[in-house]
Amino acid sequence: MFTRIVKMEFQEAKVSTFLDNFETVKSKIRNFPGCEFLELYRDKNNRAIFFTYSRWKEEQDLENYRNSDLFKGVWATTKPMFKSKAQAWSVDTLSSE
Repeated sequence: MFTRIVKMEFQEAKVSTFLDNFETVKSKIRNFPGCEFLELYRDKNNRAIFFTYSRWKEEQDLENYRNSDLFKGVWATTKPMFKSKAQAWSVDTLSSE
């Protein structure tokens, strides 16, 4: 299992549109094969910066999602709302309580 963290900064005027769309698609992403967990976080100091935090069984599961019609639709809707380019990290858990 590994974690994917994605940082997204949105145009101020597009934040509510992003949040509405996330509400629509979050259960579909959570139910995608291999997705174990998905949360959305918002930066405390910049209300236009968000992070998705998702856990996947295998790297191939994330790749399958990234190549799916679901992801393509989500990304096509989300990407034009960005203020800056999204950043993404795939990380392994080294310690957890």
